[in-house]
Amino acid sequence: MNFLALIGRVVLGFLGHIGRLTIFAGTALSHCVRPPLYPRLIGRQMIDIGYYSLPVVGLTAIFSGMVLALQSYTGFARFSAESAIANVVVLSITRELGPVLAGLMVAGRIGASMAAEIGTMRVTEQIDALSTLSTNPFKYLVVPRILAGLFMLPLLVLVADIIGVFGGYLVSVYKLGFNPGVYINSTADFVQPLDVISGLVKAAVFGFLISLMGCYNGYYSKGGAQGVGAATTNAVVSASILILITNYLLTELFFST
Repeated sequence: MNFLALIGRVVLGFLGHIGRLTIFAGTALSHCVRPPLYPRLIGRQMIDIGYYSLPVVGLTAIFSGMVLALQSYTGFARFSAESAIANVVVLSITRELGPVLAGLMVAGRIGASMAAEIGTMRVTEQIDALSTLSTNPFKYLVVPRILAGLFMLPLLVLVADIIGVFGGYLVSVYKLGFNPGVYINSTADFVQPLDVISGLVKAAVFGFLISLMGCYNGYYSKGGAQGVGAATTNAVVSASILILITNYLLTELFFST
């Protein structure tokens, strides 16, 4: 009976977290479409999420494209299909690697930052002070981060797509001996608008999930410094898992036959 009680507590606790997260997300989205908004705070979060994440996303994208081209050549050379490398690189980057890798990098950087900042405000009672001053914490803390993540991650992924394809071009032309014009024409002829659009839609969803999990875990953190550390860890892990799960669901939605 103790074992069954333990299972019951775990299940009820999990369902309680799901319900609280759903209510939190619904409340945040409702405040996103209702005034007042804080454009200055939104702009600050956009710079933090977009501009300051460019170096890590760019490095990840260019080396991913380079490794992808190198590994594709190693495999395709066995079947004399080296000409398909450009197609594989652009398709993999725009559909999957660009959105997923950018999302994971931003989750590690921004999700942790959001959870730590809001969690510190929670345990030091600054959020309660905002309510005392008649400032809605959702409007002031959550909405700017969610809107910034929703709008900036697609821009980051678009830049990552370009850099990743360029990385594949560098390896293919300067190491594997491909003709530059043929490689560029093959890339332009093969890529379809749906490939890029699907990646940007994924990026917007990932940006929402990263901001949501960072804000949620920080908002409900408790227990002082240890609680803030746990909230930061939970924000990164939960956002990364949700990115991978949502990536499969969106891929199924866009490309299922």
